[in-house]
Formats: sequence, structure tokens, C-alpha cells
Amino acid sequence: MGASWFEALRDEFEKPYFTKLKKFLAEERKKYTIYPSMENVYSWSRLTPLGSVRVVVLGQDPYHDVGQAHGLSFSVLPPTKPPGSLKNIYKQLKSEYPDFVPPTTGDLSPLATAGVLFLNASLTVRAHAAASHAGKGWEELTTAALRCLASRPAARGVVFMAWGLPAQKVITRIGVDESAHLVLRSAHTSPLSAYRGFLGNGHFRAANEWLEARHGKEGCIDWGVLSANRQWKQASVSKYFAASGPQGGVNILAD
Repeated sequence: MGASWFEALRDEFEKPYFTKLKKFLAEERKKYTIYPSMENVYSWSRLTPLGSVRVVVLGQDPYHDVGQAHGLSFSVLPPTKPPGSLKNIYKQLKSEYPDFVPPTTGDLSPLATAGVLFLNASLTVRAHAAASHAGKGWEELTTAALRCLASRPAARGVVFMAWGLPAQKVITRIGVDESAHLVLRSAHTSPLSAYRGFLGNGHFRAANEWLEARHGKEGCIDWGVLSANRQWKQASVSKYFAASGPQGGVNILAD
């Protein structure tokens, strides 16, 4: 876990629920394949330090098939092609920013390093078994992480993107002060529900308009960093994830 998030959440790791969660995960790993890999469970915390967060994109469960989950909600690493939910995110970006060219890959790391926190409610899952780690304790930790952001004063307000009813319930549960923060609600990005209100929601421009009003132009998110006609001038993602496992932060899952 990245140092800034570790310091903010330190007290959580001593609570009974987290001790129970660690034991559960240790037993699961003896029997099953677990996604994402252990070194990527907290990649969200290393890519998006606490102080850099300007937008939060809430997810529910990590992808549960081979070569998908790597610790960021909605994101997959090459060579995995973008899942349907992510394709709809690209489609909405294209509708709001016509110059945006949807990429053929699904890696959202460039946005994560730009201040967009892609956080799932549950941080692990058993291979090919959706929601298999839901209700095991992760939700308490990620709720605590979100409360760190929700407790910020208005001068450091953030945008919460709550797509789908589960994400919206999280916003209600943590008690986000909507005079200090912006909450954008719509249907989920899933192909089953995107046409019920996600597509056409205008959330990406709305986020930047709010951020600019609060923080100036430098506070906006460059959503176009994902565009296929742009080059991300940083080290390759594969090298990043190989180099920034547990040694890149604090290993809180080890015994």
C-alpha cells in the first residue's frame, strides 16, 4: 500500500475485521487463484496518492477472469481488450470530447496517475467467481478510504462518480457533504444498463467544470490522456507493476 494511504488507514489494520480478512485471504490462496495478484491489490493507492485525488470512480468487484484485474476499478492491462463496461466509458468520453479516440487497450493507469482514484468496494475475488470476496471485510476498509476523502474541507473538494445503485448507496453510507464535494450519479456503465442513463450523462465535462471553478484550470482532469492519438510519456505499465509490488509501499497482507 502506498505510504500516504497507509498512514491515513493505519488504525484499520489493527481492527478485528482486518485480521479476519487476512486469515480468509490466506486460506483462499491455498485453494484457489485470486485476482488481482497480491502485489496489485493496492495498486490504486500507489498510482493515486491520497493528496492527489481529485475524482473518485467507484466500482464494486474486481474482474474475475484471467488477465483482467490489476487493482483499478474498470481497468485491464494489455493485451486484454476493454470489457463492455469500459467500452461504454470510452463511448461517453468520445461523446463529450469529440477529439477523443477510444483506445484498443483498457489500461486506466494514466488517469490514475493524473488524480482519478479507481476504487472497488471489494479488492479481491476468486477466479471465475464474481463477488466471491464480497462481505468479507474489504468494504469496511474501502469505506474508510472514501471517508478520508469525504472528510476533506470544501477547499480540497473532490468529485465522486457514482455509477449504479451500489455505488450510490456507498455515497449515502459515508455521508458525503455535497456542499463540499460533487456527486455525479447515473446508471452503471454495464452493457445491460448503460443506455438507461450512463450514456449521455455528461459526467466528464461536469467534473472538470466543477474542478475548474474550485481549483482553477490546473485542477481539471486531462481525460484525453487515454486517447489513442496521444502518447503516454512514462515508463511502461508492465515495468511499473513489476517494479512497484510490496517494496513500493507497505505490505499489509503479509503475515
